[in-house]
Amino acid sequence: MKITKYSDQQVKETPHKIDVREMYNKATAQAMLIALKPGESLKPHITPVDVFFYIVEGRPTIHIGDESEVCEADTLIESPAGIVHFISNDTESLARILVVKAPRPISLTKVL
Repeated sequence: MKITKYSDQQVKETPHKIDVREMYNKATAQAMLIALKPGESLKPHITPVDVFFYIVEGRPTIHIGDESEVCEADTLIESPAGIVHFISNDTESLARILVVKAPRPISLTKVL
């Protein structure tokens, strides 16, 4: 059994300049846990694979294509490959989101 603790993972250097920690990385999927402080946001980007977001904590706004929705904890949101998406935290509380890409991308995400 392999156990990965969030607190043991280093913050990854990304173009988004936020707290992103790798929780899982295999050919079949990749999972990152994002912590967005109040007012923080990912940059709009396009991924080459399907993505889903699971809201662990808080009420972030999920932006996919032309749609935006405030989502609460224990909600899963799907984002298909090739669609512009990003996450923002417009609240006064921390938001934590598990981001899963399946399969793990072999080409780069395009930051807009």
